[in-house]
Amino acid sequence: MKENIFNLRNELKGNLNPFRYEHTISVSFTSAALAMCYGVNLDKAELAGLLHDCAKHYRDEEIIKKCARESILLTDDERKAPAVLHAKYGAWLAEHKYKIKDDEIINAIRWHTTGRPKMSLLEKIVFTADYIEPRRDRAKDLSLVRPLAFKDLDECVYRILKGTLEYLEGKGNFVDSVSKQAYAYYKQVHDDKKGEQE
Repeated sequence: MKENIFNLRNELKGNLNPFRYEHTISVSFTSAALAMCYGVNLDKAELAGLLHDCAKHYRDEEIIKKCARESILLTDDERKAPAVLHAKYGAWLAEHKYKIKDDEIINAIRWHTTGRPKMSLLEKIVFTADYIEPRRDRAKDLSLVRPLAFKDLDECVYRILKGTLEYLEGKGNFVDSVSKQAYAYYKQVHDDKKGEQE
């Protein structure tokens, strides 16, 4: 797997623009750091982080056409929020182009933009790493969520989803229903923990 990671880095460097490639490397290493913290397989976390944006160099319209060609079904929500489509097509590329056969890795790529209820540990790691990696600097709550990621991953996911939904809704952007379901699920986890502490 390690040799595969080195080869993939070189291939992605040729496909992605320099900014996206740096982000990809940062997500890969941040995923590995979180994997060390939570006892997840390091190679899987690094590989999922490395491939999470493997479809990002395609424009939204191109991804829609490619999904149609490969019979990848798109929901109405995904068509209304095309920024999330690179995750779905990226999961397909990971399996079919990059020959990843591990469902945990494929699912971590698939759900890194919207999240979903009951994410696996690896899914939560890549979802979080994409938000907190060192190159990110726009989100207002980074100083809160970065340390939180290494203390309470569920709480961190809740905070990320909450902040993302508030940001998107504040700008009047359409929010994918899966993101809303993920937020509702992790808000319940947050509320249950809070109730236990009172």
